[in-house]
This record gives sequence, structure tokens and C-alpha cells, in this order.
Amino acid sequence: MTPTRLGYLYGFGAYLLWGFFPIYLKLLRPAGPLEILAHRIVWSVVFVALVLAALRNVGFLRALARRPRALAGIGVAAALIAVNWGTYIYGVNSDRVVETALGYFINPLVVVLLGVTVLRERLRPAQWVALAVGGLAVAVLTVDYGRLPYLALTLAVSFGGYSLVKKRLGLPAAEGLFVESAVLALPALGYLGWLAASGDATFGHTSAGHTALLVLAGAATAIPLLLFAGAANRLPLTNLGMLQYLAPILQLGCGVLIFHEPMPPARLGGFALVWLALIIFTADALRQARRTRATTTAAARRAATATVPVAR
Repeated sequence: MTPTRLGYLYGFGAYLLWGFFPIYLKLLRPAGPLEILAHRIVWSVVFVALVLAALRNVGFLRALARRPRALAGIGVAAALIAVNWGTYIYGVNSDRVVETALGYFINPLVVVLLGVTVLRERLRPAQWVALAVGGLAVAVLTVDYGRLPYLALTLAVSFGGYSLVKKRLGLPAAEGLFVESAVLALPALGYLGWLAASGDATFGHTSAGHTALLVLAGAATAIPLLLFAGAANRLPLTNLGMLQYLAPILQLGCGVLIFHEPMPPARLGGFALVWLALIIFTADALRQARRTRATTTAAARRAATATVPVAR
């Protein structure tokens, strides 16, 4: 199998797992969102530690310990991903899967906005149009919900900020997830201990299947991230960007078709505006990628021509 085909296989696998993740989270009830989050953190540490041990890749911890700024960045990334995970779990288990899907639809637009406000990047006109249409979509959905779609906005902003920090850190997926989860593991274990002491823990008290599902939450968290890393190493960014819409489409399908959440006309109109913004954004990204490839090819040809010796 070629690296590109393998990359697509990894990418589809990651986004399919993320797309159907609401079904998994529903199975974890009656555990509350914070209990699920704590188990997700603790068992992620265990699962990724086993993976790293199998790969005999633990030396990175010593090198990382000598980089205090990187450790501070990991702390920020850990806080952002904890907010993202906790918000997502709360949204799914409070029957708001549609709103969580909206958060991941608008995430690319938030990433662009962060590029402008944090990295001082310049936007192309089409990107400004996409942001304006996305802002209009949020306004329409605010009227429909009777409030700001705060779950969606929290998910989009927290994951956008997490992506920004991760880009600057440059850690591989498994190593990054291990350290981030390890940062959060102590408070997670403390919370689980408090639940057990107060008699409010569901772990080990609901059923054997429920307990097993909570333990497997670590693998369910880590495996899509490892697949995503495999795809990112084999596919161009534009191709990977096209795949990212698969997960929220599947999440939206779960919310409407499986969990029968309402989708009134006004809400559908707001989603349609989001999709229009994403179409503009994606078309502009593809056009820019073609221009960049054409410029690079032309420069390579000029360089090759300039180095060809002239016959005498």
C-alpha cells in the first residue's frame, strides 16, 4: 500500500472514530461528565504509557524536562484540552450533540481568527468573507437558541487554542498526549478518590460492562489521535483539511438521526450559513495550494534550466 493510501486510511479511521464518539459517551451514563473526564484522563495516561513502553520511547521525557518553556506550554495545552473534553462530554450527555457538532464545524474559522489576532497573520479576501458568513451564522443560531451557542463556541475556541499551542510545541502525538494527560492525572485521581469516598462513584458499581467502557475510554481517546498523526505524516495539509469535516457531519447525523434532537428551520439555516462559510474557506485554501504548487514548480524549472551546462 502506498504512503498516500495509507494516510487516507489512517485519516478516515481517525475521523470515523471521532464522528461516532457521541454513541460511546452515551454508553458511559449514569457517570457524570466530570467522572467520565477524569477516567478519560487517567486511562489515557495508562494506555499511552503502554504504547510508549512497547516502542521503547521514554527518553523524550528527560529531554523535555530540560525545556521549561515547553513544559509551561504543555500545561496550557493540557488545560485547553481538558476544557474541550469536559465541554464535549457535557454536551453529548445533556442531549446537545447537534450543538457540539456545530463547534467542530466552526473550528476552522476560529483557527483562522486566532491566526489574525494571535499570530498577526494577514487574511485573503475570501477568508474575510468566510469569517463574516460564519459570524452571521452564529448570530442566526443565537436567535434560534435564544442564547449564544456557548457549547459550540467553547469547543471551537478551546480546540483552536489547543491546536495553536500544539503547533508551537511540535511534539509527536503519543508523547504529547502522554505528557498532557499526566499533567491532568493528579487532579483527576483526586476527584475520583473523592467520588469513591463520598459513595457517588459509578465505577465498579453499575455493571461490569460499564466499568470496562470507562477503562477503555483511554484507548478510545488515544487511538484516533495516533491515527490522525499517521495521516498527517503522509498527506498534504489541504487533503487532510478536507477530511476534517467528516467528524462533525457524522456527529450531526448521530444527533439528528440516532438521538432525535430537534433541527428547526432557523437552526438548519444557521448550519447552512456555517457550511457556506466552510465552502468559501475550503475553496480558497485549495486555490491557494494550487498557486503555491505552481509557483514552486516554476521556480524549480527555472533553477534546473539555469544549472544546465551550455554545449560549446
